[in-house]
Amino acid sequence: MQKREFDETDQLAINNLRLLSIDMIERAQSGHPGLPLGTAPLLWVLWSRHLRLNPRHPQWVNRDRFVLSAGHGSAILYSLLHLSGFDLSLADLKQFRQFGSKTPGHPEYGKVPGVDATTGPLGQGLGMATGMALAERHLAAQYGSIVSDHFTYCLVGDGDLMEGVSHEAASFAGHQRLNKLIVLYDDNAVSLDGPTSRSTTTNVPQRFRSYGWDVQVVADGTDLDAIDTALTRAQHSDRPSLIDVKTVIGFGAPGAGTNQVHGKPLGAAGRRQLCTTLNWTVPAFTVLPAVVKRAHQAITLRGHRAYRRWQARLASLALQQRAQFSRVLAGELPTTLGATLPRYAQGAAASRQTSHAVIQRLAVQLPELVGGSADLASSNRTTLETDDLMTSRTPGQRNLAFGVREFGEGTILNGLALHGGLRVFGSTFLVFSDYLRGAIRLAALQRLPVTYIFTHDSLAVGEDGPTHQPIEQLMSLRAIPNVTVIRPADPNETVAAWWQAINATDHPTVLVLTRQELAVLPHTQQLALTGVARGGYVLSPQRGRQPSGILMASGSEVALALQAQRRLAALGQDVSVVSLPSLEQFHRQSAAYQAQVLPPQVRRRVAIEMGATQGWERYVGLDGAVVGIDHFGASGAAAAVLAANGFTVDHLVTAYLRTGQVTPLQLNAI
Repeated sequence: MQKREFDETDQLAINNLRLLSIDMIERAQSGHPGLPLGTAPLLWVLWSRHLRLNPRHPQWVNRDRFVLSAGHGSAILYSLLHLSGFDLSLADLKQFRQFGSKTPGHPEYGKVPGVDATTGPLGQGLGMATGMALAERHLAAQYGSIVSDHFTYCLVGDGDLMEGVSHEAASFAGHQRLNKLIVLYDDNAVSLDGPTSRSTTTNVPQRFRSYGWDVQVVADGTDLDAIDTALTRAQHSDRPSLIDVKTVIGFGAPGAGTNQVHGKPLGAAGRRQLCTTLNWTVPAFTVLPAVVKRAHQAITLRGHRAYRRWQARLASLALQQRAQFSRVLAGELPTTLGATLPRYAQGAAASRQTSHAVIQRLAVQLPELVGGSADLASSNRTTLETDDLMTSRTPGQRNLAFGVREFGEGTILNGLALHGGLRVFGSTFLVFSDYLRGAIRLAALQRLPVTYIFTHDSLAVGEDGPTHQPIEQLMSLRAIPNVTVIRPADPNETVAAWWQAINATDHPTVLVLTRQELAVLPHTQQLALTGVARGGYVLSPQRGRQPSGILMASGSEVALALQAQRRLAALGQDVSVVSLPSLEQFHRQSAAYQAQVLPPQVRRRVAIEMGATQGWERYVGLDGAVVGIDHFGASGAAAAVLAANGFTVDHLVTAYLRTGQVTPLQLNAI
């Protein structure tokens, strides 16, 4: 079939997109007009000629993905979705950036069908697009191209490519030869503060070629034929593609080509001048009938036909394979999965090692389980022994080598999870979780069930010293909304923690694991599964009806609390020991359950955790104490470092006895 030439209707559509976007921004008196005005031609070519979308089935797994990494340009994305027939009305466009609307200032996944990722923090969209392209290729290797055969497109700006995470993601994508990843670069040489020459002289095409990308340059961002030709060529490349499109920020508006048009409304006079330049005479928020018809024919009908063809191909899958694919897409787990998990009656193992054993059991029953590490797999113990590395030659394998690219890893995990059909995990040392914190935050905001395995959890790292001994990381991760942090105390709690993670559907889970061995604690074989699900439980009760005090702890410090309990019993103090592996889970429990574990009338309380003390006040109260650490650690043998910082039975006993005499919250320097 001969390709239709671009005509006057295409130019009308481009200007209609420009003015719809400007009208949204003007009505809101807030927004970023520069990107919509400059990128309208290239985005119209992409959407009208290439993207396969189905507004009736917006979550269709084999649709093409479009990630607006430069999320501040959201107005044009909403305009495109409206024209394409998605559930976004003109009334919704008029509510741009208003509280409770479907058109927030930056695109938010889940707010409106058609937004494939939450973007705005620059650079992360490119990482998520990389993850989506990786997921497409992996599922194609698992089930065949009849099931998974689509492109991932991503629009980036100068700011995206300045961010360090763009280097991490682009390098990874080039190494993996993700040929169905196509990135459009809005190359207007302007950032918020002024010309990009103020801060960078990077040769972007040369940079991407060095990563192993196919690079094309379109010299004129209004040349529809050149853009179309570049996109068509990119679709046949054997490498990821960067199309560097030279655009004019704020095309047609006063201040075009400067930062003055980047992030503030044009104003009434500016809109009038824009309309004069574009020869646009229709009222605000008008969509021309000819444009609607062209969009319907070019976008909606193409998507419907592609969807029907895919459904027919899907029916040709073997029954068992089709059933498995349906299960993983629905996010369901095999009914036999829980019975295969290990239980421990005795022994000792680092929780990273127990986690490794659990991962192997999960991998056998969950073909959708994919994960890796930031060059620490042998230390994090995250390798799936059933599989080799996932590479361009072996895309069906399930171990990912992210390299020393923690932030990139986090964004790629988000893209894998957003794509659908996979359960994903990533890992590094707990202290380096800071490198990917921004990606964890976006995972939480997008309600993605990503699992993070952060090992080497405390001062017990020892000789590696303060650079590798996490202090503030544990509490800072707990501070991120919609993240569940679990720090298990022994092998059974570690199994239970993984059970929580693998059953999560709408939030990320952080597993905080040890390098040092943890012995199986009394009663966890019976109590851990339910106790960890509730975030906290009485592991070792007092002997009488009510405890005289409470020792509470997470992780390896629970064993220390049990030792202190025995010492205090010899001194006539009848205390209970509470394991609190997840403060977030515990806080979600009913007030009655919390009171059962931490009776409010029992005011003598000591919390023990090898991390920042801030946050434990909620549980110890004004009369309690926290044995923690609010300063950096030191290099030395683990036992010596722990003793120097008060993590001994003697110190805990002293801290507890002092709660009856003074009321300090922090007792980490007695």
